[in-house]
Amino acid sequence: MRFMMLIKATKEYEAGLPPSPELMAGMAKLTEQNAKAGTLLATGGLAPSSQSMRVQYTDGKRTVTDGPFTETKELIGGYAIVEAATPAEALGMADEVLDVHVDAGVADFEIEIRPLFHDMHFGPAR
Repeated sequence: MRFMMLIKATKEYEAGLPPSPELMAGMAKLTEQNAKAGTLLATGGLAPSSQSMRVQYTDGKRTVTDGPFTETKELIGGYAIVEAATPAEALGMADEVLDVHVDAGVADFEIEIRPLFHDMHFGPAR
């Protein structure tokens, strides 16, 4: 099954502060390890919300709102798409990402794990 891991943004991330060298090194090592194992399918970081916009459609009206957006807890800072045999295995992979962040001194961290719709409802893609 494929899962998307959504790493929540922090106030520091939204302020445009770069990750610490320790965090970058730890994530680079984990990324390389999982890519070699074939479990990491895609990964990336997102620019702060100050560089983004939202499109909303309500009651027949389209509205575009430019960032930044104030609710940091709702913002995504990065993502990974992983291959895991079970949800428990995906959770284990997320725990490894958490460990890298904690080891680098990150005090607040949140990651959401969601199965990709196609896999969950129709089986693996061809």
